[in-house]
Amino acid sequence: MAENELQTALKQLHQALNAANPSTAPALLSRAKLALLKLNALIPGPRTPQAHLLLARETLELGALISIRLQDAEGFERYFQQLQPFYSLPQQILAREKSNSSKITGLYLLLLLSQGDYAGFHTLLETLELAAAQAGKGGLEEDQYIQYPIKLEQALMEGSYDRVWGATKRERVPSPEFGVFSQSIIGTIRAEIASCSEKAYASIPISDAKSLLFLDSEGSVVSFAKERGWVARDGRLYFPQQNAESANAANDILVTSGTVIENTLGYARELETIV
Repeated sequence: MAENELQTALKQLHQALNAANPSTAPALLSRAKLALLKLNALIPGPRTPQAHLLLARETLELGALISIRLQDAEGFERYFQQLQPFYSLPQQILAREKSNSSKITGLYLLLLLSQGDYAGFHTLLETLELAAAQAGKGGLEEDQYIQYPIKLEQALMEGSYDRVWGATKRERVPSPEFGVFSQSIIGTIRAEIASCSEKAYASIPISDAKSLLFLDSEGSVVSFAKERGWVARDGRLYFPQQNAESANAANDILVTSGTVIENTLGYARELETIV
């Protein structure tokens, strides 16, 4: 009986995942997890039948993906952690051919990146590389879902914000779920560029700031400026002046900051021209 209930709930969950608004999914997930509890399969055990393991993994993966669609980061993290015991099972016990483990792991890496948790990002990446080596699979170079956050992190570390901006475009993400993080990633870019701008310049034109910060209107620029404590006057943004001590300490990074800004601004202007 419980298995039939679970199968029915899973079918409806797949439909909810493909719907534009998966608002019915949380109730369906509760039903599915209750059925798993009845089957004693919510946590894998040595006596759990393989068929039940497959159903449990499918349920939790759907929960993770639906959480992303609902922009529920905490829910996604819970499902990711619940999936780890299933992902750690040997291949002969639970095959991975029909699993979304790669996609969900890539999404979790992207979540860590959007939160600025670089330590957690690299810890998980090292764990994945070690597991791949132990399984005799070599590196992760062929995995598009893992490579996507890796390349974004590299671009962020290099200050190549134009590459990050381009990579968040809908046509460049490996699946629609990855696009959910675009605004978070762009928010990170804006904060980095804003910090560089404050160090490199006394003021810049609002029109340049619009392109530089990837904002869609000068009104958005002014709103953003107020949040940063900048002053908008006579078509320019004025940054708070550094005192002499902090200015001297920042001298060694001004050239780098200016280069980053010029490169990003040039790309943004080109993008506006194309659009």
